[in-house]
Amino acid sequence: MARYHLETYGCTANRGESRQIEAALREAGHYPVEDPAAADVSILNTCTVVETTERRMLRRAEELATRSELIVTGCMALAQEDAFHAAGIDARILHWKDVPNAVGNGECPTVTPDVSPVIEGVIGILPIARGCLSDCSYCITKQATGRIESPPIAENVAQARALVHAGAAEIRVTGQDTGVYGWDRGSRDLPELLDRICAIPGEFRVRVGMANPKGIHGVLDELVGVFATEEKLYNFLHIPVQSGSDDVLGDMRRQHQVREFRDCVAAFDDALDTWTLSTDFIVGFPTETDDDHEASVRLLEEIRPEKVNITRFSKRPGTDAAAMKGLNGTVKKERSRELSSIKREIVGEVYRDMVGTEREVFVVEPGRDDSVKCRDDAYRQLIIRDASAHGIDLGDRLTVEVTASEPMYAFAEPIERPEPVTPSASSS
Repeated sequence: MARYHLETYGCTANRGESRQIEAALREAGHYPVEDPAAADVSILNTCTVVETTERRMLRRAEELATRSELIVTGCMALAQEDAFHAAGIDARILHWKDVPNAVGNGECPTVTPDVSPVIEGVIGILPIARGCLSDCSYCITKQATGRIESPPIAENVAQARALVHAGAAEIRVTGQDTGVYGWDRGSRDLPELLDRICAIPGEFRVRVGMANPKGIHGVLDELVGVFATEEKLYNFLHIPVQSGSDDVLGDMRRQHQVREFRDCVAAFDDALDTWTLSTDFIVGFPTETDDDHEASVRLLEEIRPEKVNITRFSKRPGTDAAAMKGLNGTVKKERSRELSSIKREIVGEVYRDMVGTEREVFVVEPGRDDSVKCRDDAYRQLIIRDASAHGIDLGDRLTVEVTASEPMYAFAEPIERPEPVTPSASSS
């Protein structure tokens, strides 16, 4: 868990994004502090309306960077990233959606015993277990959650059914490590759980949350079979590899090797025509050499995941990795930039290639102004503007044409289907 300090400047849209950042941080077990000096990380959500505002943002970023680790997001961060680098400010420049994962330092989300299923709009959050089986050397989450505790399948299915009855169009199956659900009871239950959730009557989709490679590898054949047959499952899986080097993975105590990660990816590639792989890399772990980093670069370029979370390593108090001699901050920054550049190329290509295609999408979240956020079968994000003019509501299922792309999402327009013509009596 991390202590974070969040400051927001600018328009209503920026404030809305900060609320979503904060909601994700709180859901993951992090907590806010007022004093930047007491924070593990400060987050500056920036504005760039006029030159005086830009100078103010740079001054504030410089102040915050002296008190804690700094993440900069918002309009100025995305439009004028070089301005922060030119000013010598040591900060990570991120899209706001990447901020919660970066704050987590590559750790698992913290699902504590007081977290219960909730519905936000038409999205139902279903924590299926608490704790994990891992003992990562850098992760403080284990201190909060302990060993995994998996409720019976029937209990989670009942919770999922309640979310559907409450109006959920999307159920997000979450946990520290969903892949090892049931292992504490001597069984490997994730495939059966997903199968039974998908059997619940109703029009909804299911997204599976983070699952470490070791757990996925242990249920690989069964899980691939469920994904290949269950239409309600998004063809999406978050499998954090963290490094392309087995030596670094060993020092991290990650329990898997790169080979097992590759096995998981290959099995889903073989079984699904289209799917989205999400993965994580921790850059600059204390024992990471130049060769280790190059192994991560090669793995990223080869596997080409469509969603990538890249985190610069930072020490968490009380963890074994905190006692290790760290790498130079400049080295971590340069390695992070290299991986981030490759990530932008890969993800941008995915969305560019979607332009001109037709997709079936689910409308799951409101967007800025009068837009809505949709997901296709592979959980790729598409934005439809002027939603009210199209008569679109949350939970709708639509056929759309992808019209334009951005690095992390695409724009789409609903395809108007002609009304069926009923023959008149005179024409018969």
